[in-house]
Amino acid sequence: MKRQTFGNRSLIGFITLFFILGLTGCGQKGPPLPVADMAQRIMEPYDLKIDHSDSVLSLSWSHRIDPVDAWVKPERFDVFMSIKGPSDCEDCPFRFKTVGTVPMPQKEFITRVEKGYDYYFRVQAVGEENVRSEYSKTIRFEAR
Repeated sequence: MKRQTFGNRSLIGFITLFFILGLTGCGQKGPPLPVADMAQRIMEPYDLKIDHSDSVLSLSWSHRIDPVDAWVKPERFDVFMSIKGPSDCEDCPFRFKTVGTVPMPQKEFITRVEKGYDYYFRVQAVGEENVRSEYSKTIRFEAR
């Protein structure tokens, strides 16, 4: 009687492959991200600056369009802020929250600050169909 070694090997190989592929997932997945076409890239804001007077802070930034790599024009800028107070731990992670939306062509955000806190800001450009840039570099303001 002939042995069916090819069929057995194929079955064992298929089971092994299925088992290995089943173990590669961690079980925790992040939220779905929109499919980003490389041609639809938007440049992140840069050169963040802070001006302040008493308890009023003005955050401004620059933005440019790269005709080759990032040609999408922003419709607005989302401003994110994180606050750390004297009782917050030194190594605690930042928790940024959206604090404002600035329509084009404006590139300035004004808010009030309280003394004794450190304020961290970053900005993200948003274009048509919710195409988003990377975040800008984070800038810090110590309200003393």
